[in-house]
Amino acid sequence: MIPLSARAGKRVWHFRFTHGVAASLFAAALGSYVLFPDYLALITQLLVLIVFALSYDLLQGHAGIVSLGHAAFFGLGAYTAAILARAGITDPLAGLGAAAAVSAAVALVLTPIIVRGTDFTRLLVTLGVASLIYEAANRMRAFTGGADGMPDFEVAPVFGLFPFDFNGKTAFFYAFTVFVLVYAFLWRVTTSPFGLAMRGIRENVRRMPAIGAPVRRHLSVAYMLSGAIAGIAGAVLAQTSRFASLDMLGFDRSAEIMMIATFGGTGHMAGVTIGAALFGLLKDTLSNVSPKYWQLGLGMVLMLAVFFGRDGIGGLIDRLQNLGRRP
Repeated sequence: MIPLSARAGKRVWHFRFTHGVAASLFAAALGSYVLFPDYLALITQLLVLIVFALSYDLLQGHAGIVSLGHAAFFGLGAYTAAILARAGITDPLAGLGAAAAVSAAVALVLTPIIVRGTDFTRLLVTLGVASLIYEAANRMRAFTGGADGMPDFEVAPVFGLFPFDFNGKTAFFYAFTVFVLVYAFLWRVTTSPFGLAMRGIRENVRRMPAIGAPVRRHLSVAYMLSGAIAGIAGAVLAQTSRFASLDMLGFDRSAEIMMIATFGGTGHMAGVTIGAALFGLLKDTLSNVSPKYWQLGLGMVLMLAVFFGRDGIGGLIDRLQNLGRRP
């Protein structure tokens, strides 16, 4: 039996290690602003991709819900912010709030199907819903611009003080702040009793009702939170790039975020964060090297990562944590 002092020391070490990794991620993001000032647009897109990946990781990595249509919430958030801005509501924070509300509302409508289905039915339902939303956005050209997208809207300065400049400095700090807040919020959620219950549901959904856990309610809340955060990520991308398009709703983006979660290690926030950043950098590098065959190189790298990297980047971080822990 492990002594109480040893268990307490283990918890303290885990707490310090987890916060140290998070602080390192935040420091690396800020350091990129100093080291690569000419690539702020790319770094901003990477931060948005990280927030989107964290939203999906809450869904699959913690609640055990797989989805092939998570980009629907991302695109809904982007179009919500863009439509509001074109209608005259240009405050970026108002756009974020509206994007989160709309995406959460759509997720709420879908929860009766999601929480009752199996993994296979969830894949089909989420893929079908995403396809319907994609086609609806394509048909509603008066609101979405159809295949041409929505480039004709302006975004007001953040807090009325910091305008989105051509160099991308405000956009970087805007996306960085959203990333830090989302990371902190999700860490608090996943380490709370609610987060532990979600892990139990993911591991054994049939046993959790026996201990009094409201499985359907927990899954509904997790799905709504995941959809809301994905909507926030889409809104940030639309506001910083001043563009919203059907690509943000496409199947490719949903499949991409599933690959990122697997590459980073589902259920591991730091691993998913690093995995999303590396995936975005790799995609940008390969597309510049070979605009025609970059997907082939990306697929080979991901296959090698899955074959040789057990549990993704998150598993590697956990093994490093176990090596550094004192007996």
